[in-house]
Amino acid sequence: MVIGGNHNNSKDGSLKELTSLEDVEAISVSPEERLFSATHEEIRAGHTTDIYFIRTREILDRLGLGHTPVVAEIFPRSPGVIAGVEEALNLLGDKPLNVWALPEGEEFQAKDVVMRIEGPYDEFGILETPLLGILATSSGWATAAREIKKAAGDKQVICFGARHVHPAVAPVLERSAVIGGVDGASCILAAKLLGRKPMGTVPHAVFLIVGDTVKVAEAYDRFMPDDAPRIILVDTFKDEAEESLRVAEALGKRLAGVRLDTPGERGGVTPDLVREVRARLDQAGFGHVKILVSGGLTPERIRQLIDAGASSFGVGSFISQAPPIDMTLDIKEVNGVPIAKRGRIPGRIHNPKLQLVRHNAAL
Repeated sequence: MVIGGNHNNSKDGSLKELTSLEDVEAISVSPEERLFSATHEEIRAGHTTDIYFIRTREILDRLGLGHTPVVAEIFPRSPGVIAGVEEALNLLGDKPLNVWALPEGEEFQAKDVVMRIEGPYDEFGILETPLLGILATSSGWATAAREIKKAAGDKQVICFGARHVHPAVAPVLERSAVIGGVDGASCILAAKLLGRKPMGTVPHAVFLIVGDTVKVAEAYDRFMPDDAPRIILVDTFKDEAEESLRVAEALGKRLAGVRLDTPGERGGVTPDLVREVRARLDQAGFGHVKILVSGGLTPERIRQLIDAGASSFGVGSFISQAPPIDMTLDIKEVNGVPIAKRGRIPGRIHNPKLQLVRHNAAL
């Protein structure tokens, strides 16, 4: 990225937070030299905010009101599961603010206050857009993940959603899914952010290149670390039940599970297919082998597949396609005086679930 002028660089060379329209005009970017996602530094500096917040900042600064103490509250338009709080706090950094928020993973109702910010307006005003975006998308994904996990009950669910979204937000998606309740993430960075190991085995590509399911299973068993569960795809070349038995006979007790990911062109993974694979494995003495299902799963399909004998699930599109939960930020106090736009209740709205998550002793 090419930055024009000195208005957008601090003394240490980092991007300076935008404070005026002049700063905006000084930004110059070259789309040929970069990925189109914003860097962390650009987000913190306000480059992804809506232009009207920069106009607001400039007007207030010129009137000498930029540092006005306010209380702002964020609320959702529909119920869901909160996620993105930790990232929102990272965005606010060490700014002199008091912040209250719901704990991540907590359920909320429409119009519940999910975050409250107290402090000078110019310390957070231009960050309203990214703040709302973080909470809206993260909570949307977490809410879908909670729905999936409720359907799965005590059965394992792994998020396979990274391939459905821009790579810049893939770790946000899969981290949110775990906050929502699923058991693991395949995206490496998402798992690392959670202090966990990424979960997953190998894709169809390796089977197609090697040319035989059993050869891949034996290689996986030979080369992968002991703590990597031996779960093998069985839908690449032959009938799924036949391949399941071939792999089970080759690996024996070391085989933890088989994965069914039959494409839609072949009818997808049906309850009848799961029942057959389960029955044939059991009849051959491989009752310890679990069945993992992936591909276009929904809560209703998961319930049906559990009844048929499936033990775990890889879910991607149902979570990744979840709509953001619309979040709104309202100013509720100015200089300690309750205030609100017409149609809203002035002053702080009580929510006993809010916790003080950032405290500034000077306020």
